[in-house]
Amino acid sequence: MIDGRLRTLRALRETGTITAAAESLHLTPSTVSQQLRQLSADLDITLLEPVGRKVKLTPAAYTLLDHGDRLFTQWERAMSDLAAHREGLAGHLRISAVASALAALVAPAVTELAQQYPHMTLHVGEDPEEDRFQLLLAREIDVAVTIPATGTPSPDDERFEQHALLEEPQDLLVPQGHPIARKGFAELTELAEARWLRAGDPRDQHQLLLTACAAAGFVPRVTHNAVDWSAVSALVASGLGICLIPRLAPISEGLAVTRVALRGETRPTRQIVACVRRGSNDQGSIGRGLAALRSTASRWAAEHSG
Repeated sequence: MIDGRLRTLRALRETGTITAAAESLHLTPSTVSQQLRQLSADLDITLLEPVGRKVKLTPAAYTLLDHGDRLFTQWERAMSDLAAHREGLAGHLRISAVASALAALVAPAVTELAQQYPHMTLHVGEDPEEDRFQLLLAREIDVAVTIPATGTPSPDDERFEQHALLEEPQDLLVPQGHPIARKGFAELTELAEARWLRAGDPRDQHQLLLTACAAAGFVPRVTHNAVDWSAVSALVASGLGICLIPRLAPISEGLAVTRVALRGETRPTRQIVACVRRGSNDQGSIGRGLAALRSTASRWAAEHSG
């Protein structure tokens, strides 16, 4: 019931180009251009201005998008009210999550939901190559469990609601026999001369390392890098460097590595949040999913806070 061309204009705002907007909407660039020309003509106002071979949104387009964001929020609230009449204890829930949170938080939450609501259908995915916020806007998922990082929407973004699940400590991963391993704990200020790995997703995990080391008064000497935590563990076991490792992340069995707790004022943590489309958290299946995620996150924090 909301003009679909608003979704197209929204996609252009997010992606920056007609081609990228078309790709995110699974349309052709000519279709996107035509929709926006028609919308501009229907409203009798200029929405796009040419800038070289590209276009930019006019102030009128941003005003329209502000109203559009409120319309989409109200639509989600309408869906919530209707879902209460339609779903009962059934419904369908789609969750996309970063790998470590998927294993430690999402999987047990989904198991809990399946036991409590046997008529509810569930789909879980990692979607490592996708922008989970775009998946939410495209209604391809209902909940995104993610890590706030540079470039992700801010907590006050009108399109999303972000629910804090967990403040996850970072540990230190070192080879067995390392002096820090024998001591059993460490402070970052002790490790200014260490060789470090760029470990995990560079979009958030490496930035966390740089920020934490800066707070401790040094720039880390980074030697090698890996994304998958089993590969990271192998590099550490081989003596090629040490790294920060999220407490949610598993360590491969059989490798000669030790996880060491960090202490002190510069001890880094990262946030795990559950994001939904603004106004949708009262929809039966989404609300139940958020409650289950909060429950599993609370249990995990109680069990692993030491």
